Parts: sequence; C-alpha cells; structure tokens
Amino acid sequence: MCGIVGVLGNHHVAPLLVEALKRLEYRGYDSAGIATVNEGRLDRRRAVGKLVNLSDLLVHEPLAGKAGIGHTRWATHGAATVANAHPHRAGNVAVVHNGIIENFRELRAELTAAGYSFESETDTETVALLMRHELAQGGTPAEATARLLPRLHGAFALCFLFEGEEDLMICARKGSPLAIGHGDGEMFVGSDAIALAPMTDRITYLEEGDWAVITRAGAEIFDARNARANRAMARIQVDATRIEKAGYKHFMAKEIAEQPVVLADALRHYLREDGLNLPAGVDFTGVDRLTLVACGTAHYACHVAKYWFESLAGLPCDIDIASEFRYREPPLSDRGWAVFVSQSGETADTLAALRHVQDKVARTLAVVNVTTSSIARECDVTLPIMAGVEVGVASTKAFTCQLTVLLTLALKAAQDRGRLDAAQLATRLADLRLLPGLMNAALALAPEIEGLAEELAKAQDVLFLGRGAMYPLALEGALKLKEISYIHAEGYASGELKHGPIALIDASVPVLVLAPRDALFEKTVSNMQEVMARHGRVLLLSDQPGIAEAGADCWRCLTLPRVPDLLAPILYAVPAQLLAYHTAIAKGTDVDQPRNLAKSVTVE
Repeated sequence: MCGIVGVLGNHHVAPLLVEALKRLEYRGYDSAGIATVNEGRLDRRRAVGKLVNLSDLLVHEPLAGKAGIGHTRWATHGAATVANAHPHRAGNVAVVHNGIIENFRELRAELTAAGYSFESETDTETVALLMRHELAQGGTPAEATARLLPRLHGAFALCFLFEGEEDLMICARKGSPLAIGHGDGEMFVGSDAIALAPMTDRITYLEEGDWAVITRAGAEIFDARNARANRAMARIQVDATRIEKAGYKHFMAKEIAEQPVVLADALRHYLREDGLNLPAGVDFTGVDRLTLVACGTAHYACHVAKYWFESLAGLPCDIDIASEFRYREPPLSDRGWAVFVSQSGETADTLAALRHVQDKVARTLAVVNVTTSSIARECDVTLPIMAGVEVGVASTKAFTCQLTVLLTLALKAAQDRGRLDAAQLATRLADLRLLPGLMNAALALAPEIEGLAEELAKAQDVLFLGRGAMYPLALEGALKLKEISYIHAEGYASGELKHGPIALIDASVPVLVLAPRDALFEKTVSNMQEVMARHGRVLLLSDQPGIAEAGADCWRCLTLPRVPDLLAPILYAVPAQLLAYHTAIAKGTDVDQPRNLAKSVTVE
C-alpha cells in the first residue's frame, strides 16, 4: 500500500526521496509527493499519477534541502488529487501517513470548532492539524507527539517534518510497519527496508506502539507508554537484482520465470537428503485442529493446503479469510495450531487475526516472505517461503512458494501423526524434488499461451473450473485474470456449475478447466460436456492422457507434464499466471501496477 520515506542527509535529499519512492512503487499508489526543510523553510511538491509526474514537476520547480519526507499514496479518504496527496501540511508541520485514522471525523469536528480549516478530504490532514494545534500549546515537537499519539485511533505509520528544524524527524507506528535506517551522519525512515537498501543496510524495526525522535546523531525510541525503549539494530541483505526487471518487460514476467529457481531454494531449505528440515517446535503430535488464516491469493494457498492436511495427515483444518475471522468468533482449541500466511507479513487483517488468537491456541506459525515482518516477529514459529522480493502486485512466485512450504508442513504433520512411514515419505519428497524441472516445462508453454490470450482478451466474462485441490486453483486463476486484465472472471468447483453458474454459459464465455488426469477427472469431463452442450468454449488444461481422453471437442487444449496428484496445484498455477499475464498484455493494461490495487495491504 502507501509508501513512506524520510531522510536526514548530508546532501540535498529530493533526488534520494524520489529514488527511494521508486523502490516502493510495487506497493501500488495513485499520487506522490515530497517535503523538505531548506534554510529553515518547509516546502513541498505533490503530483497525481506515477512518480514520473512528480519528477517532471521537480525539474520545473526544484526543491532544495537536506531534510525531507516523501510518500506514495493509495487513496482511502478522498480521490486521487493534488489536494489529497501527501505530504500534508498544517502551518509549521508536514506529515506522511500510511494506514487509516478511524476517529478522524471526531477530530476534524473538534479542530473545525477550534477555528482550523481543511484543504483536503483525507484523514491524514487531521493529523497534521492536530500536531500544529499541540505545538501551539507549547513544548517541543517530541512533547507534542507524546500528547498527540494517544488521540489517534486506527492503524498508522507516521513521519513528521517541522519548519525551522533541519535536524529532526519524528516517526511513529501502530498497526502499520515502519523502519529506521542508520547511516554515517545520516538517518533514514522507510515503510519498507527495500526503500532504504541503497542508502543503508543497518535497520531498526519499530515495534507496535513505538515512536522515535530522529536526528543525524541517531534515534531515541519510545514505547506506547512513552518510556525509552531499546530496539535491536539488524543488518539486512536486499538483493538488488531481485528488484530489477533483468531484461524482462515487466516484473510479473520476471517473477513467473523465477519460479523454478525460488522453488528450488525453498526445497533446499526445507528438505534434507534423509527427510524434512522444519524448525524446532514443529511437531504435530497431539495437535487436534489446524486453523489457516490469510487474505487474497494467500487464502487460496491455504484452501489448497486444507486438502493436503486433511488427506495426508487426517488433521481437521479450518480456513478463514482474515478479514472475517475474528468477527465471527470461531471456536478455537487449546490443542490447536493457527497458521498465518502472508507474502509481506504486514497484511493488516491477517496481523489482527494473529493477535486475536495468540492466547487461544497452543502455537502460532507464520508462513511469510519477509522474516523481519510483524507477523513473523509475533508468531511462535516462522517458516520463510524463500521467494525473494516480489514486486508485481499480482502474486505469482510467492503463491507457488507458499504452496510448497505448506505442503512440506502437511507432510511433517502426516509423519508426526503416523500417517506416512519412512518409505512413503521418501517417495513424496522425491516427487517434490521434481517440481523445479516440471515448472520449467510448464513455462515452455508461454508462446502457445500468448496466442490463446489474444482470444481471451476479447471476452467480457471468463469462468474457471476445478475439482478437489484444483478448485482453489480455479479461484486463483480467476483472481489473477481479473486483477491485471480487468476481465470479469470467476472460479467455481466443477460440481457447482449446475447450481447456478451454468446460466452464464453461451458461445461468448470461455471456460477454463483445470483437470489433470486424476481420480476426479471423469467427473470433471462430465461438467465440461454440460458446458459444451450449451455452446460454451472450453479451454482444457490437462496432461497428455487427459487431453487424449477428453480434448477432442474442446475449443483449445494446453498440455502440461504428468505430475503426481499432490503437486498438481503448484504446477497448474503456472499456466494460469501466464494466461492472465498475456491477456493483460493483449489488452494493454498496467501489468505490474493494476488499477486500484496495492501490494501490501496495511489497512482493514
């Protein structure tokens, strides 16, 4: 979602701010801006749309100063306009903000009654005006911050800059991530360590409720009770090559292509020659229930994992959308475990669900891509998915890595619960080691898929069908297509077709059927026949035996490698991703940064 960067530098910071914001573009945004203090004077520049618009503005209206803050905004309150863009300014203070201030209407009314006027529709301007008001009451900016923060309800990461203060930034976090970077006579703030990577590799992550007074000499950190807090400084390693396109037209294309490599990395991490290599404390003996919680694509990974945990390990498994989980008050077992799956590890709803269950289950596990994230730090056990930085908003390699890690977890559960003997486990692990090669074979379908996508791009509606563990893949395939091509797409369990969706079938509606030749194949073929009897155009994704048996009357077929049933959901994700990607290319949409979407969703 929105991105924050702040710099107290030794040189003019406007170019640094813009470059850092470019590294946060993957989060999704619709406007951007920076503010600096130069010779005591606070000034700002803001622009709607992509960062290039802000860069062009700065060419014509340069902004000097060695202290500054910057922001990319994803609209929550108010449309994408210059007036609503960050930084927001009120007199002698400017602020950038990620998150939502839930009580901003109450604060706005109070400030209006006190004689303050508003220039924007945002909740963030309320924070700027409230800080201005607190400063007017007397005291230092730090004292004003201590009075202000308890008045803000909701989720926020904040970074303040003050007129007349060229060696001061104040930042705070509650429910939204924020990190402080340490340089040599310089200091930095970022919502993402990626933004700070070119400037420093020394990072301090603020904990929930923390706020900090930052000067070039260092950072003084306070906790939610305003007591001084010691927070560890860590050295980070962000592989710069992972955030470059490396010759690909889009990050999404690069990340699809990287899947054989990152899956191999994950397998090396979790598999030994003689078995599984999971963290200490992952022992499912005595566990009576599993709860899987996530949002979006990660939720569909959990949906697949439910099939694995129940079929392999006989372990009852609930899956929940994080935004619904804590509001329905699910019954939880004190012998149960809860698993939280998130690419960023900062997904607001998933983090809130984690905090809701921490004293209600025996153990919490994080399946995340960022091991320094809030979810990783707050869970009992962290399982990194090893995907590397994922920039494209539509998740690809993170999804298949999530599936791979969840499958290793399901195999461990089966082993611990006596459902797999050593020989059976060895067979499963041998199958798993085939995945990178199978992925390469699936990626080779790209030229064929590119031709199909030209036809799909003409559709207004597309249906995806699957049975068993391929049903969640149908949901994920539909999500990918609608995310980046803006074509209406829905995924259904094949057997549900006749319970409503079949009413949508006509000659204009492509129906993508994900159907490896497995035990459920014949039932899926029956559903395909129902579609074709109504002139629906079936695109069958199957293996050679499946295509030979059922492909003759289909509109199109894509032949995938034969794969053990357990691995089919991971492999079949690749053609679904490629279909979405090439359809979006054919339609001319913004593949990496689709409209209205954000990579890291840090608001409820």
